[in-house]
Amino acid sequence: MIKVEHLTKRFGDVLVLRDINTEIRKGEVVSIIGPSGTGKSTFLRCLNLLDTPSSGNISIDGVNVLEKGANIPKVRQKMNMVFQSFNLFAHLTVLDNLTISPIKLLGVDKKSAETKALELLRLVGLAEKASSFPDELSGGQKQRVAIARCLAMDPEVILFDEPTSALDPTMVSEVLAVIRRLARNGMTMAIVTHEMDFARDVSNRVFYMDEGLIYEEGTPQQVFENPQKAKTRAFIHRIRSITRHITSGDFDLYALNAEIEHFCEKQFLSRSACHNLLLLVEEVLQLYLPHIEKSAADLSIDYSEKTGKLELVVDTDVNTGNPLAHEGDDIELQLSLIRGFSESIDYQVVNNRGRLSVAVRKV
Repeated sequence: MIKVEHLTKRFGDVLVLRDINTEIRKGEVVSIIGPSGTGKSTFLRCLNLLDTPSSGNISIDGVNVLEKGANIPKVRQKMNMVFQSFNLFAHLTVLDNLTISPIKLLGVDKKSAETKALELLRLVGLAEKASSFPDELSGGQKQRVAIARCLAMDPEVILFDEPTSALDPTMVSEVLAVIRRLARNGMTMAIVTHEMDFARDVSNRVFYMDEGLIYEEGTPQQVFENPQKAKTRAFIHRIRSITRHITSGDFDLYALNAEIEHFCEKQFLSRSACHNLLLLVEEVLQLYLPHIEKSAADLSIDYSEKTGKLELVVDTDVNTGNPLAHEGDDIELQLSLIRGFSESIDYQVVNNRGRLSVAVRKV
């Protein structure tokens, strides 16, 4: 239904979208996730031509809507949009908010428009509010009215731009329930959302956007359970990290320890977890010292807010090998300490780099 080719968007010198290529099929629900400021809302606004793309093509049912002479109002009728700020007309009743566009833009007679509007209000559970004004409604009710108003134009596609971001948490579920119902009814939808559980539940596909492009895409199971790219993993698992590139055996351990302690405080980690992490960093780096002069080590500490996992990761040249596999009485005490402060230890080769991952024991 929607085909996007080499889509870019600039605001002055700022490149917001760069070379986006994708398709959205009829009846498909696509959730668009990612950090703030990565172009998610701009992507939707370009699809609906509220923002004019700087270059590229957008085809709706095989028609390039960016060609000269394209019927933009008809495009917007086919592909309507629900905004995070509702955009209801405050001086009109709920019923009038739903009927004004069909009457004025589609030429529907008032009686037919009102009949359909009441059906749509029943669909979103707000028929009893037909004569109310927007200021008399809660945020969740306003957003459900906005969805019903969108449906009154008989769109083939609905674009949702963070439909729950302006709502009190207690009202989010009522709006998401309506969107789920539309999905079950086969409505084609693209949804920018920060509700990860909702995106996993309602979507056929998920786009993770970063750096102004669709950085990774796949089924909800693929993206949420087995993301392939580092930035996707960090976002999905809400991973907070610090990293250090160590090139010398004379690195400043005291400064590194101070930084680790500050990181632990920011993540509200327990004293025992911080203590174990500090000891692990020191002992693991001691094992790597003979090799650091020849091959620098990349050390990172990752904490997942979602799972609570605290992990120490050391990347080195593959020729360094697994330091925990070395034998000898001189390192047996170190290995014993490392195992004692760890929940699990894993070593694998990734892109010709040796990666040691140690999950820190937190109690």
